[in-house]
Amino acid sequence: MSHQRVAIVTGAARGIGEAIARRLSRDGLAVAVIDLDENSAVSAAELINAEGGRAIGLAADVAVEATVEKAVAEIVERVGAPTVLVNNAGILRDNLLFKMSTTEWDSVIDVHLRGAFLMTRAVQTHMVEARFGRIVNLSSSSALGNRGQANYAAAKAGLQGFTKTLALELGPFGITANAIAPGFIATAMTEATAERIGTTFEELKAKGAASIPVRRVGEPDDVAAAASFFIREEASFISGQVLYVAGGPLN
Repeated sequence: MSHQRVAIVTGAARGIGEAIARRLSRDGLAVAVIDLDENSAVSAAELINAEGGRAIGLAADVAVEATVEKAVAEIVERVGAPTVLVNNAGILRDNLLFKMSTTEWDSVIDVHLRGAFLMTRAVQTHMVEARFGRIVNLSSSSALGNRGQANYAAAKAGLQGFTKTLALELGPFGITANAIAPGFIATAMTEATAERIGTTFEELKAKGAASIPVRRVGEPDDVAAAASFFIREEASFISGQVLYVAGGPLN
C-alpha cells in the first residue's frame, strides 16, 4: 500500500469535509480525517473503512501549532507521508460589526487562516520530498462580502491570497494549490444559520434556490467533485485558482 497517496482533510467529521474525505477515498487515496472532536473523526473514518477505503480519524485543533505538528507526525507513522491536503476546518461566529467581539473575530481568523497556514507548513515538507502535492483550501462566496460576516469574509478572502502565494512558492516542486469557494451548500452549518436568523431550514433553502441560476442549493458532494478534480494527476497545470461552486456566477 506504500504507493497509495495519503490525503489529510480537516474539519472532516461532517458536511463538506466528510463529503470530500469520502470522495477522495473512492478516488483511491488513503485519508486522514481531522476534526476537533475525536469521536466524530473516528466515526467518519470508520464509515470510509466500512465502504472499503483506508482511513484514520484523529482529533486536532488546527489553530494550535503543537497539536498540528503532532497530528501530522501521527499520520505519517500510521498511514504514510501526506501529499494531499484539504484545509476545510471552519467555524462561524456571525455578528454585525458593531456587535462583534474581539473573541468572535480572533477565533474565526485563527481556525481558517492560522489553521490553514499551520497545516500547510507542516505538510509541505512531505510534498516537496515527493515532488508531488495537492493543496485545496476552502474559501467561500462570502469572500466577496456578506453582511454579518466581517470575520468570516476576511478569513475566506485571506485564504484566496494564501492559495495564490502557495501556488507561486510551491509550484517548482510539483505542488499545486487551489481554492474552492462554495455558495449556498446545505449542511449542518447552514442549518444553524437558519436557526440563528429565526427561519426554518426549508425556508432558507427555498429562498436560496430562488436566487441561484440553477435553481437549487448545493450539496456537499458538489464541492467534493471540485476537490476531486483539483487533486487528480491530470490537474497538474491548474494552480492558484479560485473556483466558485455556487450554481452560477457571483461577480
